[in-house]
Amino acid sequence: MLPDLERLIHLQDIETRVGAAQRIVAAAPERIAALDAKLAAAREGVEAAKAAVAENQAARRTVDKDLLASQQRLEKYKEQSMAVKTNTEFHAMQHQMAAVKAEIDQFESRTLEIMMHADELAAALTAAEARLKADEAAVVAERRAIEAERAESEAALKALAAERAALVRQISPQLVSTFEKVARVRNGQAMARAEKERCVVCQVRLRPMIFQAVVRNDAIVQCDSCQRILYFVAPAPGEHPSTAGASEPPAASSHS
Repeated sequence: MLPDLERLIHLQDIETRVGAAQRIVAAAPERIAALDAKLAAAREGVEAAKAAVAENQAARRTVDKDLLASQQRLEKYKEQSMAVKTNTEFHAMQHQMAAVKAEIDQFESRTLEIMMHADELAAALTAAEARLKADEAAVVAERRAIEAERAESEAALKALAAERAALVRQISPQLVSTFEKVARVRNGQAMARAEKERCVVCQVRLRPMIFQAVVRNDAIVQCDSCQRILYFVAPAPGEHPSTAGASEPPAASSHS
């Protein structure tokens, strides 16, 4: 293989690894922010559950206060009923006592509802606190992993920069310029393998003469369509060399 072509393939590998490392470094702040948001949501869940419990307790205190007041009124009416002197006064007192008993029944029913709801809210608070505890542990571990991955990628970028600089010094400036120009417009992918008379990246068929030149790997050949620099990988052991450059056979019919 042409030495410069081999170096360009190596350069493409470096660029690919650089791109991957850069994406990891760039994504780290957003990933950490997502963890912080997850933790904040879990904390808000606990606070909301606590607020619901507090509201339930306040409602219970209000009902208990109203219930006590009604019970005291009932006791007062009972005492007063002992002193009435006419049937009219007695019936009037009975009517007032019945109304207060109805109030007491309502307050007792409301108390039962609040108590049942309190059990549900207590369970929800326990679940929210457990979820927060689990999230805190998970976030600590995930944050540590993200920061370690970012540090590793930053170190890799420094090493790759040095490796790239050393490699570029071995390639002609004109080829480096061509490589970088193609990479800029092809999403960082300046090299492409040729196989079965096609550029495997853009899938455009190569002219037979062009493909044969690529197969020899002794010159810099660019794809007429995507302009990527082409290279050929020899067939695997056991594969007949004549089939490596052949056109791909048509797909078998589903009816055959």
